[in-house]
Amino acid sequence: MRQTYLAEMLSKKYKVYALGFDKNIVKCNSINLFENIAQCNVRVDYIIMPLPCSTDGIFLNAPFCRKSIPIESLTTIANEDCIIFGGGINKDIEEVFTARGLKVFDFTKREEFNVYNAIATSEGAIQITLEELPETISGQKVLVLGFGRIAKVLANTLKNMGAVVTISARKYSDLAWAEVYGYNALHISKLESSLPQYNIIYNTIPSMVLDSYRLNLVDKNCFIIDLASRPGGVDFQYCNDKSIKVVWALSLPGKTSPVSAGRYIGIAVENILNDISKDE
Repeated sequence: MRQTYLAEMLSKKYKVYALGFDKNIVKCNSINLFENIAQCNVRVDYIIMPLPCSTDGIFLNAPFCRKSIPIESLTTIANEDCIIFGGGINKDIEEVFTARGLKVFDFTKREEFNVYNAIATSEGAIQITLEELPETISGQKVLVLGFGRIAKVLANTLKNMGAVVTISARKYSDLAWAEVYGYNALHISKLESSLPQYNIIYNTIPSMVLDSYRLNLVDKNCFIIDLASRPGGVDFQYCNDKSIKVVWALSLPGKTSPVSAGRYIGIAVENILNDISKDE
């Protein structure tokens, strides 16, 4: 959905073509909608793939499209100076375009995009929490695993809502900053002793942190939200077996605030173009 709002936003400034959407998804009349790649009889200056751009490295990530779109087929509608944008572009996908002399940029590597995205992810996580729990966040003992962009924004919001926030991370520098910001700080190697006290746990670390041993220590009523990208950081099978309430909240900005998520991509793309023009 964020791609549809991105297209609508860009259509106010550019001539926009949309590919990979059913007709009932794109509502904006100023967008030129194509049902398939063969129907697209133009050569474009920019192509903006989704986030992630692909889940298998071969086909475009297009859940609203009835037919699969090979990523390589996008090269047939690109002019010789076309610039390619996308989220989560791996080397193989990048080479599909660079082999034809096209420039490729991953907007998820832009700091401003990740900062904005952290805001949307944080708000989405709190929305899920409020929907799933019969209590307020105020007064809850909350554990945040990791202290990257998302964790920083999330912890600040939770603290402002009245939660008692503990940060657990591997880097001592992160723990020092957590203390400066007024949170409790706990090295992840000492996590086990404190796990039973938390009502809510948010994980932002994309590696196994809450394994079966640690999950066995959490309170039976604890609510866990995993915000980490694949493969995640929670043993979901163990949670299921032990009836531990857990949500793996992937791609939250696109799900809970697609308008803002689309705008963030647009800002990053425009900033990339501005940087390119300065270098030329």
